[in-house]
Amino acid sequence: MSGVQHREVTADEDGMRLDRWFARHFPQVGFGRLQKLIRNGEVKVDKAKAETSTRLAAGQSIRIPPVDDPGTVRPTKVNDEDARYLKDLILYEDDDLYVFNKPHGLAVQGGSGTTRHLDGLLKSLPNKLGEAPRLVHRLDRDTSGCLVVAKTGQAATHFGKVFMSRSARKIYWALVAGNPTPRQGEISCFIAKRVTED
Repeated sequence: MSGVQHREVTADEDGMRLDRWFARHFPQVGFGRLQKLIRNGEVKVDKAKAETSTRLAAGQSIRIPPVDDPGTVRPTKVNDEDARYLKDLILYEDDDLYVFNKPHGLAVQGGSGTTRHLDGLLKSLPNKLGEAPRLVHRLDRDTSGCLVVAKTGQAATHFGKVFMSRSARKIYWALVAGNPTPRQGEISCFIAKRVTED
């Protein structure tokens, strides 16, 4: 265990969510544990209480309570088969980003009981500096669709702001049974999760 630390948010981390910042610097701290640390006021941004969704600004100071040494936690291993699988999902690629065809059933981020997820697989596609690509938005596990992933910190900051400001246009398609009447319209309600037996 280490003592309390204070880290400064770097320019390439400007606009990053606090939970994503922790995932990058302290991967051994799971999301559930991070939520508890934040609820208890042990994690602070510029000496103020924060949320997991708090957006960080360059130069801010993050208070980190004593956490396990990252060296004591085994990193997620990515084998050649996983790397090939991920490459097969690429719909588009340029110097700044990937667009992946995320299939139904693949989680974007890890969580309790989730060991295989896109964020973990991204380690198999490092950029020229050896950094893994970065998520800039998410899709639910049961949602299939196009997922934009940044290759660099600068691209992550740019696209993160695009999605955060809601200036990216998102289109969702739903598969329905039969012919709906009327042929078009708007449904404004919650969609229930389908319960599956594992």
